[in-house]
Formats: sequence, C-alpha cells, structure tokens
Amino acid sequence: MSLADLPLGPLERALLASLQRLEPQDDAVLACAALCSEALAGGDVCLPLARVAGQRPWPEFDFVLPPLAELCTRLDGSALVAGPGAFAPLILEGERLYLARYQAYEQQLAAQLLARAADRPEVDEKVLAESLARLFAFNQQQPDWQRLAAAQAVRRRLAVISGGPGTGKTTTVVRLLAALLEQPGGDRLAIGLAAPTGKAAARMAEAIRNAKADLPLADELKALLPEEARTLHRLLGSRGDSPAVRHDAARPLALDVLVVDEASMVDLALMAKLVAALPPQARLILLGDKDQLAAVEAGAVFAELCEGRGFDAAAAAELQRITGQSVPVEAPRSALGDAVVLLTHSHRFAGDSGIGELARRINGGDAAGTLNLLREGRADLAWQAEPSQPALLERLEQGYRPYLQAARKGDPAEAFAAFNAFRALTAQREGPWGVSGINEALEARIKRRYSLAERERWYPGRAVMVRQNDYALGLFNGDIGICLASEHGLRVFFEGEGSGEDGFRAFAPARLPSHDSAFAMTVHKSQGSEFSEVLLALPESPSPLLTRALFYTGITRAKHKVEIWGLPARLSEAVNGKAERAAGLAQRLGCDNSQGLPDETTPVVTLGQMDLF
Repeated sequence: MSLADLPLGPLERALLASLQRLEPQDDAVLACAALCSEALAGGDVCLPLARVAGQRPWPEFDFVLPPLAELCTRLDGSALVAGPGAFAPLILEGERLYLARYQAYEQQLAAQLLARAADRPEVDEKVLAESLARLFAFNQQQPDWQRLAAAQAVRRRLAVISGGPGTGKTTTVVRLLAALLEQPGGDRLAIGLAAPTGKAAARMAEAIRNAKADLPLADELKALLPEEARTLHRLLGSRGDSPAVRHDAARPLALDVLVVDEASMVDLALMAKLVAALPPQARLILLGDKDQLAAVEAGAVFAELCEGRGFDAAAAAELQRITGQSVPVEAPRSALGDAVVLLTHSHRFAGDSGIGELARRINGGDAAGTLNLLREGRADLAWQAEPSQPALLERLEQGYRPYLQAARKGDPAEAFAAFNAFRALTAQREGPWGVSGINEALEARIKRRYSLAERERWYPGRAVMVRQNDYALGLFNGDIGICLASEHGLRVFFEGEGSGEDGFRAFAPARLPSHDSAFAMTVHKSQGSEFSEVLLALPESPSPLLTRALFYTGITRAKHKVEIWGLPARLSEAVNGKAERAAGLAQRLGCDNSQGLPDETTPVVTLGQMDLF
C-alpha cells in the first residue's frame, strides 16, 4: 500500500513530502520519519526503534515495518539518516531515531549541563557557613535539605532543587539568594527570575516579595532581591512562530544568576535554548517537582536531571563541614551528581495528613494501598467510587454556590477568595468528563438558576482562563479572570499588580485575548496552583492520559481536602500508569561514554545548523 493512504496528520504529510524529494524510494525510512514526528507530538524526544520494529505502527492499515536489525540497516544506509555530528534530516543513535533538531537540542544541552556542573565558582566558605546558619536557623530537621540545597546552589554553577508541595522551595530560593548576596561581590550580581508561564512567573515574584519581610538580611542587600519575574519566552526573546530566539550563545543574557521556577514544565527545546543563552559563568538554579506532570511539549528534562541525584563521600564531607548537617552518602547516578537536591519534608501536609499519605502511595505505585486509604474515610479525603455526570454536576453546583454568591456582591477580593476555596480538575479537555463538557453543562445549570438567557456569554460570576499571552494587556496563558458587575458595567477582574488601589485589574470582556470558561480546568493547567479544596474528576473509560504523574499532580493541588470522582479501575490504572517519555538526556548525563555521552570524539552540531530541519 502507499504511504499516502496512511492516517497521517498535516505536519507528518508535509515532512514526508519534503523527504521524498530527497529520497523517495524507501517506505520504511519515510514511515519512521513520520513516526518520529508523531512521537514528538506525544511528548517523546525520539523514536525507540524497538517499539515499532516488526510491528504495524498504524494497526488499522496493513503496513508492517521490518525487524529491528533490518530496520536499523535500512536507516543506516539512507541518505536521509546520519549519525551524531553529521548533517541530515534524521539522526540515528544506536536504536534511537531523532529528528535532527531534537538530537541537537539533547546533545548540546547535555554537554552544556555537564560543563556547568563541573565548574566551581569562587566562594568564601566561612561567610557561607555563617549565612546558612543564620538564614536557616528556623529549621530543626536533620538533615536540613533546604540548607543543603542552598549550600550547593551557592557553591555550584548548576543546582537542581526538587520538592513536592509545601516542601519550601520558595523559602529555600529566597534564602539562598540572600546567601549569594552576602558573598564578597554579591551586591553586584545580576539576578533574574523566570518561569514557563506568565501565571507561574507572577506567582513566583509574589512569593519572593512576601518572603523578603522575615528575612534576616541587611536592608541594603534585601533591596537587591528581585521582585519581578518573566516568562522564559519573554526572557529569551522568542520570535513568534520561529524556533529562533533573540538571546543565544552569541548574544547571551546579561545575568549572573537565573532562577527558574516550575522547571518540570520546561520542554527540551526551551531548556536547550535557555542554557545556551546563559553565560557560562552564571549560576542556573532550577526549581520544580520531579513527580509532577512533564511539559506539554517533547521531553521530561527536569525528571531526567533528577535521576542523577546522590552525594559521594567527598561531597558529603564538604557539605557537613560547611553546614554542620549530617549528609547521607549515596553514589551519584550521573555526572551531575551533587548538583541535584531533593526536599523531602512537607510543611503543608502534617504526618497524619491523608493527602500527604495518598501522594506517597500514588508515587510509590501502590494501587491497592491507594484504594484502601480512600476507603478509610479520612477527614481530608473523599471518594465517589460510582460517579455519574448528573451527580457530579449537582456536586459542582453545590461546591461553587458560595463563590457565585460572593461574585454577585461585586467585590473582586471576596470573589477570588471564594473561587480559590474550591476547584474542579479533570484529566482531559474533551468529553462529558472533560473540561469542555463539564463547563458547558455546569454553566447551563448556573444560567437556569439565575434566570439568565441561554445565549448570554457574560454574567456576574463567570470564570475564564486566558489561552494566549497578551503582553500589551499583561495577561498570560493560564491567568484566571472573574466577571463581576462594576460601575462601568460587566468587567473581568484579574489578580495582580494593577493600577487600582485594591490590586486587581479590570478589563472589558471584549478586550480579552482568547479564553475559555474555567469552572473546571485540566490538571495540566492547574500546575503550580493550590486551592483549599479540590474535586478531581476522572473519565469513565480508560485513557492514556491517566498516569501516576497526573493523579499526583491533581490531588496535591489541594491544601485541605481532595475529593476524587472515579471508578476503582480508573484509579488503579492511574497509579499504575507511569508515563515514560522516550529520550536520551539522562543517558547522556551518565558516566559511560558508550551510552551516548558526548566527548571529544563526538562533534556537537549547533542549534543554528539545525534550522533547516
């Protein structure tokens, strides 16, 4: 059969059309190219050939790829395919096939991270020890991982700090920046704050502003702590739909320290561009939660970096001398080694917290234990094991009733406080159990309750989420707005550093960028947010979206209570569904060059050379 008959998307068809002009004869090679593109859309950086060799990659079509050995031979002999360091549309490394651009991203990122991790800035360890003792005196845990993370961030060009909700990532970063400022010459450091989304950047900046108040730091140094954060795209100077950015190795960022929050949301391409644009002498500090959902785009960079954690005996002894903390010795699992620190003590969830215990069982892959815990009837856990959509809508209408009553008063502060007290999260966008279906059905009920016209789009209490960045208005993808009555008619209010005295910004509905209703939101969109109570609705049918990371991320958005609506089978599938993204970054960061680690004999193709592919 012809490749033209295969169920390919427009991007894959365009790719094949361009490749066929170069080498039209081998359908297996062209099919692998299409599968590479499809893999990227699914979050994979590369195509593991063992996954598709000898298989029918499109089950409904009678097209079978050759066995693995033959497939590798045919790829290796194609003019469309080359090895690392060469110039071709497809790159073959062992049994991994890449689109050339993504192989270059991965190889260059690994090389630069290894170089940064190996470099050691000059540090006054006596001053550092005094700073850490004072700045982290409030912590009684042994070992104090916040203090250890701060010590490594000061002593290294690269620090990767992972922790779950409430483990004090913001506290750690504010105090490690204070320790940096107290170092000789620290008052001259150019410090930048960034995050993947506008919402995350604004939340990071607000958290740091709030944390400064109780900081035991001289006022003149406290004034040097940054109070504004930018999105990574804005920081790098993204140029519309072009993969090129304004800042790169030739035009580096004017920064000495860069802190990136919510780093688990950063995909491979963006992280590669970021590291390439950062001066080699600058410190890079990545904050995130390795167990949360990975980026929507290809790659799970932060999780791969965290695989390398561990302190050898020498590193542990150094840290103990500087911090006074007893440091467990664990052989590093990659060349990044002690650049990675995990914060393990949750200040949000107490030892008897049902949410905290549920998160541990989910991350541990304990499906039976998860179901048993939900059956215990803990005060902060609820489970509806036989969900129906009418019952769900009734529950959501009840859950949002206090918010809708507050919204009709027209006070934005009261409305936002009520809206953040309860939030519905879903695993997917489409379907009756997805964002679209729930929002549409719930809004219809709300309009009937308040006698609103069915076609009325705007009404007091409508909550919306922005879908695209609008730098002119200062609104970003993921920002939440609430429609309220005002003296100027209906206005949509957003939290932020507005010009009004109350700290809210109001816009006429017609001025808003693209947006959706937001009574229900996907777990992906909720990353980085927290709500007093969360209702997590899982689909009735099996779904590839149901993974351990999604389940964990959803339930840990709740501070006080989580309510799960889902069949036992779906919960078990979610706990057992560990999403593995095909990539080679972690392997490149290992110590064995035979596994693909770049060395002097492996030429690195720069990102600029890959712009054609």
